[in-house]
Amino acid sequence: MKRPTLEAVAARAGVSRATVSRVVNGQPTVAPGIRDVVMRAVEELGYVPNAAARTLVNQRTDSIALVVSESPTRVFSDDPMFSTVIRTASAELEAADKQVVLMLTGSARSHARVERYIAGGHVDGVMIISMHGADPLPAAITRMRVPVVSYGRPAVPVDLPYVDNDNVGGAATAVRHLIESGRRRIATVAGPQDMIGGQDRLAGYRNVMQGSDRRSIVAVGDFTRESGAVAMRQLLEDDPALDAVFVANDLMAIGALQALRQAGRRVPDDVAVVGFDDIEAARYTEPPLTTVRQPVVEQATAMVRLLLGLASGGPADPIILPTDLVVRESA
Repeated sequence: MKRPTLEAVAARAGVSRATVSRVVNGQPTVAPGIRDVVMRAVEELGYVPNAAARTLVNQRTDSIALVVSESPTRVFSDDPMFSTVIRTASAELEAADKQVVLMLTGSARSHARVERYIAGGHVDGVMIISMHGADPLPAAITRMRVPVVSYGRPAVPVDLPYVDNDNVGGAATAVRHLIESGRRRIATVAGPQDMIGGQDRLAGYRNVMQGSDRRSIVAVGDFTRESGAVAMRQLLEDDPALDAVFVANDLMAIGALQALRQAGRRVPDDVAVVGFDDIEAARYTEPPLTTVRQPVVEQATAMVRLLLGLASGGPADPIILPTDLVVRESA
């Protein structure tokens, strides 16, 4: 069957082709009665607007790029943060009748490809997730004058609206909980220091430790389960008498729990453990993991709404969401 055309809709409705074009492109210059006649003809013929033609008329693609600055191996790993953010953002954009374009930038070549795609006008806005260090992509995108929002405070000095959670405050709450429960030798497994989340959670730990009579004991992981186990073994070598550890995310905390078991340390009797994230698996560790809940779904939702607001001329103020301590058996 031949695809219905604008001309066929115009003939069925008894109006001009230009009038049909204005109606299907959402222009407000058509009388309600005529609009109803045209839309009835559209439905009767099963007319579907040509996306490329609509883009030329409206200068709008109705597509949003979701750029994740990680390799596919990392994005599609056991870290549920990525899938939660992608799923939530996609659902929120679908509700706004927008299409999400997922783009991974784990290499210099992929960075260049993403820049070309965005510069080519294929999307109406950009959301960036998981930036590392001096990532040049945020600055490059902002120069394109495309609405852009970051999931998390940018690690580079660039004027970029963002949505984040209170990483410093959440970490501080976790460490205070350990101090108030009588722990004396409190270590931390920090996250990667080329990411704001890793930096801020380490800052929260150090802020509280500096205000107490306890010394800081630090090892660094990369937010993966294995790095948490490696860092925990390092901490036990550095200070065999440590009796608590704050771990900068739950996956590393799960690795730390495994390392403590292998070392013959009981949790929480010998060593208390607190994580950060409150992923679903935190409820099913042995023992269940005390952790700081960060509102990933709410943060992803706020990111989409901030971007859509920017595209409509709305404010670009950063949004910081609160965190909560979820106390379970590990501390």
